[in-house]
This record gives sequence, C-alpha cells and structure tokens, in this order.
Amino acid sequence: MKKGGLKEARPQLIAVENLSFSYDKRVLALDRASMSIPRGRKVVILGANGAGKSTLFLHLNGILRPKSGRVLVEGQEVEYSRSHLSELRKKVGIIFQDPDQQLFSVNVFQDISFGPMNLKYPRAEVKRRVEQAMEITRVADLQGRPTHQLSHGQKKRVAIAGVLAMDPEVIILDEPTASLEPCLVEEMMQLFETLHQAGKTLIMSTHDMDLAYGWADLCFVLNQGRVVAHGSPEEIFSDQPLLRQNNLQQPWVLKVREKLTAMGLLAASICPPRTEAQLFAAMNCIDSSGMKSNLSPELYLASNTTAKS
Repeated sequence: MKKGGLKEARPQLIAVENLSFSYDKRVLALDRASMSIPRGRKVVILGANGAGKSTLFLHLNGILRPKSGRVLVEGQEVEYSRSHLSELRKKVGIIFQDPDQQLFSVNVFQDISFGPMNLKYPRAEVKRRVEQAMEITRVADLQGRPTHQLSHGQKKRVAIAGVLAMDPEVIILDEPTASLEPCLVEEMMQLFETLHQAGKTLIMSTHDMDLAYGWADLCFVLNQGRVVAHGSPEEIFSDQPLLRQNNLQQPWVLKVREKLTAMGLLAASICPPRTEAQLFAAMNCIDSSGMKSNLSPELYLASNTTAKS
C-alpha cells in the first residue's frame, strides 16, 4: 500500500493531478487530490461522507471544472468547450446515486435514447444501441413505461442503460447499491461483472466495505478532499490504523479470518480470503484430524456445506 495517489510513468486511462475544488470558496471539497487509474480495472473510492468522492466523480466526467489542477483522459488534458466535453462523455459515463437526477424523459425507451440522439447518431444506430443497453440491463419489458412509475431498483437499471447506450469506456458508479434490497444488490453486481468482462473500466464509491473488499482490484481512500492512500483491497483493509483514521470498517471476512488465525484454527500463511466462499473454503482445508475438530458445530457445518455446494 502507498500513501496518496497512484502515479506511474506510462499514461493511465484516467489521471487526476493536484485537483482542488470548492463549492463555497471557503472549504475545499477536493484538496490537491491526485490519482491514476489504469485501463480495465475495478476501482473503489472509499471515504466517509463529505470526503469528496462525488465531487471527484463530477470532475472525471467534466460536470465540474477544477479550481486548480487537471484531469487527463488517455493522456490528454480535459478541456471544457462544448465539443471537447461531448467527446469526453462518450468515453466517461457517470451514474448518479439518485437515479431521479438522471431520468427525465416521458418513458424508458426515450430516456435511454436521449444520449445517442443528442449526439445525432442515425436513428438505426440509436435503436441498436438502446436495444442492446436494454438487453444488458434487462429492462426491455419496461421500455414503454413512464419513468416516474418505476421502482427504485428499476430506475437504477434504466439509468445504467442510458449510460451504456453511449458505449463509454469508463463507467463511474456513485454508490450504485445504496437503498437496494440484498437480492437486487446481487443482481447489480452481476451486471457490473458482465460490464467488466466486456472490457469496461469501472470506478465505484460505496459505504459497503464487504462489497468493496470482495469486488475491487484497486482502492483509493479519500479524507477531506485528499487521496490519503491507495493499494489492493488486501493492503487497504488490513491496515487497521488507516481504517480508524478514515472512519472505515474492516470487512467481516477479514475479522473472522483474523479471529480464527488467533485461535490457531487457520494458518497465518493462508492468503486472506476476499469472499465468504473463499473463507469457508480455507476453513474446509483445515486438517480434519487436527484443528478442524476445534471448530464450533455451526462453523464446521458451514464450511462443509459451502465446500460441497
């Protein structure tokens, strides 16, 4: 793990250099923030409320213009003319935490088609893009429905479809699972995995530490507008002082792993599990003639059931 933002010699897909911004000219929402995001990664931006996550996202898409510093996409500094911003938003799409901020057309089909239509694509191309986006997000059956009649989860999927219709290389997700039921969170994460497998670079903010730890391959930590650390999920979430200083919690998988290791039930050399399934698999590898007999009946049953499923 390294303190501050990631900087590399070769051009990154997105780079932020000493970015500062203030809404009221008194308190900095971003304070010389720097980071580099490689192509094709699953990135999570962590931080307490007010850390600057949403403000950062609005800069990556050109919605906000920095007070100082700069944003680069594919090595080119973002410019703020209408034509340059139009090109930027073809590459970098953003999905807001509140889908009502993003949906404003009469029905679902019209809302998803707004972006491609605004870019003056031929009607046949607009139709193709919208149908493909609806298929990926599974909202085709909703295409004629008024957007105000949709559930919160449906609105989220339609908002994602609207971004996908633009076919951006980077998709920014501002707390995409907030206020969703657990089953809908699972569906949403499956969708994001599909997008990643298709080559998209995904940048997400979330307050769900278990989700962040199990999903991301690169994490950045923001505090009072500054990037204070970056690294792999294992590095970030194993750093207890860093978590305490930034009001972040350790994922339960790591808590259980550390407890079992302290009890002598798991070897310290075992690679830290990222998910529930990996934790149970590690538990199932314990020598049945030795340490496994010391597990509680509930943990023993859980490890065997998971391993067999």
